[in-house]
Amino acid sequence: MIKRKVCMLGTFSVGKTSLVRQFVESIFSEKYHTTIGVKIDKKTITLHGQDMMLMLWDIEGEDKFYQLKQSYLRGLSGYLLVADGTRSASLDAALDIKKSMDDTFRNVPHLLVLNKSDLKEQWAVDSSRHQQMQAEKINVIQTSAKTGENVEDIFLRLGSLML
Repeated sequence: MIKRKVCMLGTFSVGKTSLVRQFVESIFSEKYHTTIGVKIDKKTITLHGQDMMLMLWDIEGEDKFYQLKQSYLRGLSGYLLVADGTRSASLDAALDIKKSMDDTFRNVPHLLVLNKSDLKEQWAVDSSRHQQMQAEKINVIQTSAKTGENVEDIFLRLGSLML
């Protein structure tokens, strides 16, 4: 069995923990719990007839001056950059994190996840910005940890990129 370390990156309250819980346990909770440090979960997926164990590192988010602890990133196989589609500042922060990650982990597979697609009436990321990111070859996927929309898909897509 292949083992892959996946880090969940983004600022606070974007839904990193909720995405992991929805993927691993098919559970969503309205209660917000701040992640302190890192929480690790795992789930085995099958891709192209091959089993892959994903070690999911849910890393705490901070609002300003996002500083990733290098020890959390050691052995990284891929990462999901998570932003809250209802807070454009979280997307700006995610893109800043991406720049930092590109400097250190240039060829590591990753996806940009715009979470909370169930809150379309509050959506703050317009389609032109989405198109601009796609033009820059940034893989962007909209998800909802609450409804489960595209949650499994983001992990399967990242898994395929890591094969």
